[in-house]
Amino acid sequence: MSASISGPGRWLRLSNVLGPALGLLAVLVLFAAATGAPERYLSAANLRVVLAQTVIVGLGAIGMTLIMVSAGIDLSVGASIALTSVVTALALRAGSAPSAALALGVATGGAVGLVNGAAITGLRIVPFIATLGMLGVARGAAKYFAAQQTVNPPSTWINELAVTFPSRPWMLVAPGVWITILLAAVMTLVLTRTVFGRRAFALGSNEAAARACGIHTTRLKLAIYAVAGLFFGLAGVMQMSRLRQGDPTVAVGVELDVIAAVVIGGGSLNGGVGSVPGAMVGALIMSFLRNGCQQMGWPNYVQEIIIGVVIVLAVAADRYRASRAAART
Repeated sequence: MSASISGPGRWLRLSNVLGPALGLLAVLVLFAAATGAPERYLSAANLRVVLAQTVIVGLGAIGMTLIMVSAGIDLSVGASIALTSVVTALALRAGSAPSAALALGVATGGAVGLVNGAAITGLRIVPFIATLGMLGVARGAAKYFAAQQTVNPPSTWINELAVTFPSRPWMLVAPGVWITILLAAVMTLVLTRTVFGRRAFALGSNEAAARACGIHTTRLKLAIYAVAGLFFGLAGVMQMSRLRQGDPTVAVGVELDVIAAVVIGGGSLNGGVGSVPGAMVGALIMSFLRNGCQQMGWPNYVQEIIIGVVIVLAVAADRYRASRAAART
């Protein structure tokens, strides 16, 4: 009996790894054929464009993976990105050193995440509602600090973080891409090799059982949302770098791309399941989809319809995986 159970379990874990990779391959083949110019769509130059465009969603997906494996959700990602981009730009315009401005932007994202965690644990508000409220608060704060206009900071090395073609050719891709890869590797180790990571999965699998095992779930949730907020803050810095200005109106709906990337990568809305590498593949799928639509010359509303369909299919796949797992227990 144990062999019959372990076999499907191994197959499910294997499918969670191979599924996103096969999905990415399918998107590449589909658009390479549809564009009629596969040599352009699959060129090194276009790959560099897509990778640079993936940085913001990729960083957000790292933070969201941490939240979702603990059975949480954060709908304020886009607003947090807008706020941190404005804060970073304002700090640069005020004469702060680029490193200090970057740290302030990242810290602002962490503060937003900490407030989300405090609302969820202290006020006992479900994450969906707490972060939905923060979406409005952070977006409004961004507009207030920016006086409802864009903030144009002086040119610094921060502007080079998310450029498509770096000034140093030996880097091959934008510095932000390498930063994202490094942080993805670090967070993969954190989730799979540390007590913090194991406790996050335990929290998402069964909070009552985790509490019974002596895990301080309140502190853990605060830490999870704060750490995730740091990643959202860094994504906001990359947003400022990409646009070369702080804009309080940017990143509307980015949270949907981020959540979809995690779910496409094998994460579950029910918690207890997810991986950073899978989320990175999911983020690449979203970027290649948008890039392919742009190369096809399709209008923006067509892109939105396609992304919406992908999100629905990703959630349906998540529900299917959950039902299969429930059937085995």
